[in-house]
Amino acid sequence: MASKFDLTPRIAPNLDRHLVFPLLEFLQERGLYPEEDILKAKIELLNHTNMVDYAMDIHKSLYRSDDVPQGVRAEVVGRLKALEDGAAPLIGFLQNPQAVQELRADKQYNLQMLKERFQIGPEQIDALYDYAKFQFECGNYSGAADYLYQYRALCTNSDKSLSALWGQLAAEVLMQNWDISLEELNHLKEIIDSKVVWYLNAIQTNAPHLLQYLATAFVVNKRRRPQFKEFIKAILNDPFLGKRIEEGNFTTVPLRDEFLENACLFIFETYWHIHQLIDMGVLAEKLNLNYEEAERWIVNLIRTSKVEARIDSKLGTIIMEPNDTNVYEQLFNHTTALSNRTYKIVHQLLENAPARTAR
Repeated sequence: MASKFDLTPRIAPNLDRHLVFPLLEFLQERGLYPEEDILKAKIELLNHTNMVDYAMDIHKSLYRSDDVPQGVRAEVVGRLKALEDGAAPLIGFLQNPQAVQELRADKQYNLQMLKERFQIGPEQIDALYDYAKFQFECGNYSGAADYLYQYRALCTNSDKSLSALWGQLAAEVLMQNWDISLEELNHLKEIIDSKVVWYLNAIQTNAPHLLQYLATAFVVNKRRRPQFKEFIKAILNDPFLGKRIEEGNFTTVPLRDEFLENACLFIFETYWHIHQLIDMGVLAEKLNLNYEEAERWIVNLIRTSKVEARIDSKLGTIIMEPNDTNVYEQLFNHTTALSNRTYKIVHQLLENAPARTAR
């Protein structure tokens, strides 16, 4: 009965195969599905990985037999040995603490130093990436995370470095290293956010007809990406671009209702951050609503959100209740938060120091 509420079938297609295994383990423990169905699902996933030993164990449990195919295992072991040999010079260097101390923050210096002093070039660095990826596919998440971390420290290819970061995040999640996972996730967020401005420039130049969809994405996103300011700035600084946005048919874009609702909310947020007293008629005009619709919309917003406001029906105004924290209290809170954050960072660095040194 409970299985009909299970979201795993909807979530799993959007995840890496390795990230699905913990979900299946959970379902198996809870007994939501027959044991045989879970084991068959695991076998299906394992058929597309290099986790041959795990697959053989599941095969034995499912078919109650020790007669399992051995050919695939030999092939995987051979491939793993070949990749290890290709990355061996760099792995040997990284396992030498004295040699690692020669590395600097300057990647170009490191590449030149590795080439001149240790005869390690781009081929060996790329081999480390391939070896780490294969380790991940074999289920050795700890080794994969270590080697991907080391690869990122030497890699100068931004695309492969980003791919390695995704792989490292997946490995850390599978090992349930939540602190490191959060650190990598925030790093990924910074990289993705930095690309938004680049994408905006590319769209302006090559596909301005897509700007209405980009505007929709910004408005519908309630987290209000900081890059929204860059988008608005681009519109204001380019009259032609602004005209293209203005003429965009937003009634046909995806998520039309969400777009209109969040656009109204964004306009209202702008007003309440500036004014303590808002004229209902002016706001209704800005929201493209009649007076009664605007009043109902504001009443629902006050009821369902943290907006501190009240409506004066006689004067037709919205009175924003001041909820500013005392400046000294703000300073105290920020200082406390900074102190706590600093303590956590130092504690995390001390905990991870041996692992990072080994990496």
